[in-house]
Amino acid sequence: MVRQEHSLNMPVCFVLDGLQVQAEDDGASLLEVLRDRFSKRAPKDGCSPQGQCGCCTVWINGMPRVACVTPLRRVERAYVTTLEGLDPEELRIWTEAFFECGASQCGFCSPGIIMRLAATRRRHPLFSRADIEGGLAAHLCRCTGWHPIVEAALLADARLNAIGAMGRQIQSEPAGLARAQKLSVDTERPDTPCDHSVKVIAADNARSLALAELRASIEGRSPQRAGPEIAAGKGGFADDQAPKDALVAVADHRGGWAVAETLHEARALAAPLIGRRGACDPIYPIDIPDGTWQLTLQTTWVEPAYMEPDSSWCYPDGEPVSPLANGGAFGGKLSSLVAEAARELSDAYKRPVRVLLSRDDLTVLGPKRPPMAAGINGNRTGILRVARTPGVANAIASILPGFRVEEVDVAGPPTSASIRGAGWVESLVLLAGLSAQLEEQDHPFAQITSPDGARATARFSGDGTLHVIVDAGDPLDEVVLRSYCIGAAHMAIGWVRSESLGVSTDGVPLNFTIRSLGIIDARRLPSVEVEVARSDKPPVNGSDAVFAAVAAATWIADGLPSRWPTRKLSPRR
Repeated sequence: MVRQEHSLNMPVCFVLDGLQVQAEDDGASLLEVLRDRFSKRAPKDGCSPQGQCGCCTVWINGMPRVACVTPLRRVERAYVTTLEGLDPEELRIWTEAFFECGASQCGFCSPGIIMRLAATRRRHPLFSRADIEGGLAAHLCRCTGWHPIVEAALLADARLNAIGAMGRQIQSEPAGLARAQKLSVDTERPDTPCDHSVKVIAADNARSLALAELRASIEGRSPQRAGPEIAAGKGGFADDQAPKDALVAVADHRGGWAVAETLHEARALAAPLIGRRGACDPIYPIDIPDGTWQLTLQTTWVEPAYMEPDSSWCYPDGEPVSPLANGGAFGGKLSSLVAEAARELSDAYKRPVRVLLSRDDLTVLGPKRPPMAAGINGNRTGILRVARTPGVANAIASILPGFRVEEVDVAGPPTSASIRGAGWVESLVLLAGLSAQLEEQDHPFAQITSPDGARATARFSGDGTLHVIVDAGDPLDEVVLRSYCIGAAHMAIGWVRSESLGVSTDGVPLNFTIRSLGIIDARRLPSVEVEVARSDKPPVNGSDAVFAAVAAATWIADGLPSRWPTRKLSPRR
């Protein structure tokens, strides 16, 4: 039998969520085909074409695979299952468990994670914590800090086992080809936003969705939704709602935009970005001020690394859709250029236009936390040098009135004072480190009061467990607040110990892959215990205070070295 060679423009037949489909192979990835031709919105494009974040995970013949690096031809005659193709009862159990445990905030990474964990559970009947954390090694989540996801997976497993014990059989394999139905590749894309109506959670778990969303919006510093459907990826992300006939624009890396009918064509028009695919040694663009200091600190470039890349779309003469979608992106999207670009391009082309930044684009174009270098005396005076950034000097001066703040011009990517607590967090960390050094306690704690008035205390115990207490006024919803605080702890520990973005001496980012940034995976994150203080005061943001307190506690636990990252990671569990 002679095997027919596959070539471009040949049709590829496969079974998608139980339906027989056909699509022309023009070189596009499976992810592009799923999203743009079959309107499958659960798989997300978080790093394409890197294949490193896991947001686009689907099943191919029952095995989890990242769709962004899977050529369409690879699924010829295969069974492809997205989150939308899971058994409805199983999907309900997973998404409800994620909501009940606070395992999903923006919800961008959750569909891929659920697909991975559901497949892992089928291969490991006992489904231990080690199995879960092993599965999560293929994923990145910037919001939740891993622990709530592990808890949600264990809860879902218990409920699915209970259903099995009662005799309810959940479909676990892709539907057979003989039962598949025909589906046109011209399936309509949804042109209307998701339902944003507020519902009240069942009384048996005593949670109000309205209060959960209020707390999430306070923590995310932008309007945010909550609920089980968010874990299914239905957070109203801009690119999920773009009209089907929209042109696609991507950065052409020549100072403009490459515009085409499809994402695949637009990316082909753009010039490639040249950079390393692995981690680089950090550079420190600002020198510590001369002098004799009680304590010094020098930081490097770090990437906010929110999982949903910036996206927007607009009709001619219309208003562009916000790139904030279902979260604040830690302040990284407040100055995003995609909305204005969508407005201008749609007016120029007289058609709706989708504007998308890739993961590589974010590395080059996205705002970063301003690097700094400081020396502090025992009387809380000193000098702090920081990359020149509008607003950051005022943020520092509000915490360190006795300091001389020197803004320095440095070569590098753009910086922003809107990135999570930029300036005031570093200032409070310096004060906490100084106090710990002077007090010489065995297990000193860091206590922080944020500009919002939230109070957070963080301390590592002898066994490496991180203990956090947060008082953020009325908790409103403790599950949501706890989730945000664990996520803030995860980010803070990584900032101090492992994260960095390689930048050349002339200011050009060098390492583009999201895995090269040093984000801590689930197996290396210490145990984090969060206690939420009861209060009848007005609710305020608490996770940023936790971010500052945990950064200080981590620095203290690592011995107050003068440079971050300290590279003192916990061993993999």
